[in-house]
Amino acid sequence: MTFVSLGLIDPLLRTLEQLDYRTPTPVQLKAIPAVLKGRDVVVAAQTGTGKTAGFTLPLLQRLLQEGAPVASNSLRALVLVPTRELAEQVHESVRRYASGLPLHSYAVYGGVSINPQMMALRKGVDVLVATPGRLLDLYRQNAIRFERLQILVLDEADRMLDLGFARELDELFCALPRKRQTLLFSATFSDAIRTLAGELLRDPLSIETGARNTAARTVRQWLVPVDKRRKTELFLHLLEQRRWPQVLVFAKTRKGVEQLADTLRQAGIASDAIHGDRPQPARLRALERFKAGEVRVLVATDVAARGLDIEELEQVVNFDLPIVPEDYVHRIGRTGRAGATGEAISLVCADEVEQLAAIETLIRQVLPRHEEGDFSPEHRVPQTGAGGQVMKKPKKPKKPRETSGKGKVHLGNWFEESEKPNVRAVRKMPGLSGKRQK
Repeated sequence: MTFVSLGLIDPLLRTLEQLDYRTPTPVQLKAIPAVLKGRDVVVAAQTGTGKTAGFTLPLLQRLLQEGAPVASNSLRALVLVPTRELAEQVHESVRRYASGLPLHSYAVYGGVSINPQMMALRKGVDVLVATPGRLLDLYRQNAIRFERLQILVLDEADRMLDLGFARELDELFCALPRKRQTLLFSATFSDAIRTLAGELLRDPLSIETGARNTAARTVRQWLVPVDKRRKTELFLHLLEQRRWPQVLVFAKTRKGVEQLADTLRQAGIASDAIHGDRPQPARLRALERFKAGEVRVLVATDVAARGLDIEELEQVVNFDLPIVPEDYVHRIGRTGRAGATGEAISLVCADEVEQLAAIETLIRQVLPRHEEGDFSPEHRVPQTGAGGQVMKKPKKPKKPRETSGKGKVHLGNWFEESEKPNVRAVRKMPGLSGKRQK
């Protein structure tokens, strides 16, 4: 089947031909006709399968064929995304697909001055790509109005809740018009997101192009057990031994990202970093240097787990496992995109076994383990079972200790949850105040 058979108009077909897009992906085959018909849709598809084109192409066609021109400080289509990087990535796709069309698009996000964004919105835009926090700031300052909104797209909505945007989303949804088309696209869907979809969408068409919460089959996944203190040494060893031309490395914290990037630079390895504390221009510059091949290793937190579309990236390394298991799927989805092959290696220490078990439960597979020479850990990483559970040997019961108890206070469970060691992250959907209108 071709794009012609999906009902796309000639200007879009010519653009796709110029971009050398020959055959629609499975998600595009199912999503494009449904969006063109005006249906609300919930789409679950693996990363790198063409989700952005799946909603952008029919969105542009509907805007071109329907509705009056955009008014001052107004918009006709809104794409909400969780991070600045994803906002830039989606906006670039919108501009590329809309080449030659009389439609205007723009992207707004935090980390940069709001004044130029307010000026740019005065004439209105057909398609606005935005992060929730900055969009809400613009709305509160009357720089944007939603009366003429026709289409709302939620891209990676689960990540927005993970990042704590529930309150901002709640306020934004209450400000949007009742009559609209709503599209929800993501690679992973928690129960909380499906509840949200039930509240926001009207009679949605559910589209799934593969097993839920799984990585692309073209990505080879495995892990190396290692002591925590030797992770940096092991990574340098793998980088030299395997001669990776480029690698995207994920660390858990901003401090960890900077420390690893500094160590690599001291070793004479061209590297850069992306995390939430870096100014947005510096983050974009680091990404562009990596794409241009000027940087061999890009170290990042999970702000880079979604929205980075890097051609021919063959290697992803999880220096630390993510707290939220769904982020593992998005991390390794930066490789093996558009049918290409890739490899994802995780460096796992003993105190990450609970995170490992949660990831394996999510993806429904046990990651193969490969010991790396002299790096066999002193603190063994416990084995995990087929269901992702940790396989532990039964402990011998301890003999009760005789104490008088005099002068002592038993605190029991009176402590903060943050004080518990090795607590697994629990993903909850924050309360959404008020009832939303469909």
